[in-house]
Amino acid sequence: MGMAVFCVLATLALFYPNKYLYRRWPRLWFNPILLTPAALAALLWAAHIPLDEYLSDTHWLLWCLGPATVGFAVPIYQHRALIREHWAALLAGTVAGVTMAVGSSWLLARAAGLPGEVANSLLVRSISTPFAMGIAERVGGKADLTAMFVVLTGVAGIVTGELVLALLPRRSGLARGASYGAAAHALGTVKAREFGEPAGVMASLLMIFSGLLTTLLAPLIRHLAT
Repeated sequence: MGMAVFCVLATLALFYPNKYLYRRWPRLWFNPILLTPAALAALLWAAHIPLDEYLSDTHWLLWCLGPATVGFAVPIYQHRALIREHWAALLAGTVAGVTMAVGSSWLLARAAGLPGEVANSLLVRSISTPFAMGIAERVGGKADLTAMFVVLTGVAGIVTGELVLALLPRRSGLARGASYGAAAHALGTVKAREFGEPAGVMASLLMIFSGLLTTLLAPLIRHLAT
C-alpha cells in the first residue's frame, strides 16, 4: 500500500509542476508528455522500483482514460456549427489521415521486420492516447508499447510538420490545423493553436474523428495485422 501511494504521488508531483513549467515556457523539451515520463523513469531507476510494480500500483490512472475519451464529446458539441460548415473536409481529412497512418505503419513494420506484437502496437500510433491504449489489445498489440509509439509520433509530427507544410502550396489556417490534428494528435493540436484558434479547433476535431474512426475499424485493422 505504501509503495502504491508513493508511485501515485510521485507521478502527480512530477506532472503538475511540469505542466506549469510548460505553460510558462512552451518549449518542446518542457512538454509534459516528454519530460514527465523521462523524470519518472529516472526516479524509478534511482529508487529501484521495477516498471511492472509501478504499473500495477498506478493501474487506476489508466482507468481515467475512459472518462477522458467520453470527454471528447464536449468539443464536438461546442463546435457543431464548424462541423456542419466543413463536414466534407473533415470527413475527407479523417479518412485520408487514418488510411495513411495505418498503411504507413503497416509498411514500416514490414520493412523493419518487427515482431508481431510490436508491429501491431505500431498500427494505431497516430491517434490520441485514450483511443490508442483502448484498442491496442484489440488489434493484437500491447497498450504500453502503443503509448510509447503515440508519443514518438506526436513529437515527430510537431518537429517536422512546419517543414512539410512549407513544401506544400500555401494553405489556410484550418488546413494546417487539420494536418496537425490528423498526423500528430494531442501534440499537434497544441502546435496548431500557434496558427490561431480556428486552426486549433480544426486540429482537435480531426484528432477526435480520427480516433473514433480508428476505433470503429479496429477489427479490420486486426485483420490487416494478421
